[in-house]
Amino acid sequence: MALIIAGDRSGVGKTTVTLAILAFLTQQGNRVQSFKVGPDYIDPMFHFSATGIPCRNLDPVLTSPNYVQNCFKRNTQNADCVVIEGVMGLFDGIRNPEVTNTNSLNDYGSTAHIARILNLPVALVLDCSRLSGSIAAIALGYANLDPKVTIAGVILNKVASDRHLELLETALETIEMPILGVIRRNQEITLGDRHLGLIPSSEIPNLKSVFSQLAELAKTLDWDKLLPLLTSSPRHLVTSPPRHLATSPSPVRIAIAKDKAFNFYYQDNLDLLKELGAELIFWSPLEDRQIPRNVQGLYFGGGFPEIFAQQLAENKTVRQELKQIIQAGIPTYAECGGLMYLCQQLIDLNQKTWSMVGVIPSCVTMKAKLTLGYRRAMALQTSSLVTAQQTVRGHEFHHSQLTAVSPTPQWQLKGFHNSSLQLTEGWNIKQLHASYLHLHWGEYKFLAQRFSQRCRNYKN
Repeated sequence: MALIIAGDRSGVGKTTVTLAILAFLTQQGNRVQSFKVGPDYIDPMFHFSATGIPCRNLDPVLTSPNYVQNCFKRNTQNADCVVIEGVMGLFDGIRNPEVTNTNSLNDYGSTAHIARILNLPVALVLDCSRLSGSIAAIALGYANLDPKVTIAGVILNKVASDRHLELLETALETIEMPILGVIRRNQEITLGDRHLGLIPSSEIPNLKSVFSQLAELAKTLDWDKLLPLLTSSPRHLVTSPPRHLATSPSPVRIAIAKDKAFNFYYQDNLDLLKELGAELIFWSPLEDRQIPRNVQGLYFGGGFPEIFAQQLAENKTVRQELKQIIQAGIPTYAECGGLMYLCQQLIDLNQKTWSMVGVIPSCVTMKAKLTLGYRRAMALQTSSLVTAQQTVRGHEFHHSQLTAVSPTPQWQLKGFHNSSLQLTEGWNIKQLHASYLHLHWGEYKFLAQRFSQRCRNYKN
């Protein structure tokens, strides 16, 4: 019922191949559920644009292997086809210091790890632009490295000519490796990128045309071999029953900032809030001229406020209203880009300074250095999201830096597999919880429960 699209390394075209498959299957009238391995937000946006169905992240570091299994099972019940896009190279993961019985590859959280957790086959995308006969050595190595990971076949990308293809086919025949598709070099569709990865789908004006091209590109794949992999039953997937949340008889309305500046959200987080009785009101700090009326909570996800800083600054009425109600105590959760927006000023990529909301007494400036990695976090104080001493796992991914740190920081952070990395960060002002730390609430349902209850208390 599912196929994992992996690469031997980053940049081989697995996102393009995945989107082509999603676009083609959807065009054929299938209900397609997609997943993305790892903490990424941008690829899932493209998946949703292709299928019309929210993509889910499968990340055992941010959640757990058990949660990955339950999430997969819960969201594939009504799907015709299921496609999982991998992350980086197939075996690229991390060492998990919390688990002692891992294999020697240190590939925890990798695409291979997901393949083992879900017991699903893998289609390996290979960039053939500088290869011919050596393709067999690469494919054979990946196929044999871990006997618990099944390589169903390879998809050959950037094939230059018929003669080039003949050489590749001859080499792969010697190891009996199935070819699941061929994409020619001049057929590849390039998706634009910038400092945090691909430019999000919401910023691409001709997106429908791009997906039409991608669906056409997918016709070069071998669907006689691919379709059985996408529609057969999963093998021996064992899950434990998911926990059920008790909804409150007193619903609350939570305003979710959702536009080109703020769009980094895990669908599971939003679903948890809805399961707890919250009505989610989506609005735009860029376009709307007032905050949604009659709301009892605010949620600002990450995104690209630095790209849209001028437009955010020019929406002065909304900035002033936000500052007023946050200082008055409305429960507010702000993550990374949301944190940046709530600062006093933002210095963008062109070194121009723009006024922001001003609740957090610090400025934010863009830096060349990328802060990236999983974190183990312990709450140093109680906030609208967490109580003191509670621990979670999260992820940082940003090029910005605050000019002032909180005198009473929210989190003590440690590197997930690098204990030498230790720092404190985050702000707790009245009922504002603001931090660079991205959190997936799936394994930590108490975060959604606490935030919902704070919103409910504010309403009452």
